[in-house]
Amino acid sequence: MVDVTKGQVQKPKPKKQYSLFFKFLSLLSVVRGYNIAIIVLAQYLAAIFIFSPEKSLGDVIFNLDLYFLILATICVIASGYIINNFYDSKKDLINKPIKSKIDSIVSQKIKLRIYFFLNFVGVVFGFLVSWRAALFFSVYIFLIWLYSHKLKKYPLTGLFSASILSILPFFAIFIYYKNFSEIIFTHAAFLFFVLMIRELLKDLENIKGDIVQDYKTIPVTYGEHFTKILITLLVLLTMNPVYFLWEYPEIGMMKYYFYLVGIVFVIFLVFLWKANTKRDYVILHNTIKLIIIIGVLSLMLIDTSVIIKRILKV
Repeated sequence: MVDVTKGQVQKPKPKKQYSLFFKFLSLLSVVRGYNIAIIVLAQYLAAIFIFSPEKSLGDVIFNLDLYFLILATICVIASGYIINNFYDSKKDLINKPIKSKIDSIVSQKIKLRIYFFLNFVGVVFGFLVSWRAALFFSVYIFLIWLYSHKLKKYPLTGLFSASILSILPFFAIFIYYKNFSEIIFTHAAFLFFVLMIRELLKDLENIKGDIVQDYKTIPVTYGEHFTKILITLLVLLTMNPVYFLWEYPEIGMMKYYFYLVGIVFVIFLVFLWKANTKRDYVILHNTIKLIIIIGVLSLMLIDTSVIIKRILKV
């Protein structure tokens, strides 16, 4: 660059260099490490209290196949967040400018290398369990890419595919233990509806960037009012499995969690219909995330006596 006032050539400013620590934090932000930690905790608690309630704590925690399944899940979900971040980078500049700046510390080239590496390792971990597990994670990887690349840009496919992909990691554990009880399907229905509510709130929260990037989400296509009607309908549908879970004596003290959910959703709907800013939708979105996190921790309340007995029988 030539400075016409001084007739001198100005050197371009060197790109800022970040330490490995900041790059690690950036990558952790990209793969949403906190979400992965919650999923891993949920998988272990579901395996202990729902899928294999008759086994001792040691049999579950030190089960090598379960360990490999969870490692495969970690790798594949982390890679999914990377590819999703790759396709959403322009949209995130509008919707999440601060997070986008943190995520950009690691270059897209490095992210893609890590993406392919994690996918490969994830399939290998699956193969250590069985060829069926490897096939499951291979298909899961493809579906995440298809969602990030194409499906999320359209109203219904984006909503359903995001919710299904979020719940699929639990099916790996579900299939492994071959536990087909009615209570498991009821829990799955509850979680599926809650995840759909979360996705719609995310779309309301990110509507500005979606419009700019031509993402045909439900709020963009049908408007905020229709989206609120749909969320209200989903809340009512969610109360159906909640009602059945209230009637199950097998859930033990976890019934109090579902009582709490019923109360929170009434308050949630009141605030939903008053919401009209991004900040409002962020608060509602965080409320749903809190419901999910508390729900994960509440799995330990299914049978509190089992916790002591299992610790003693480790």
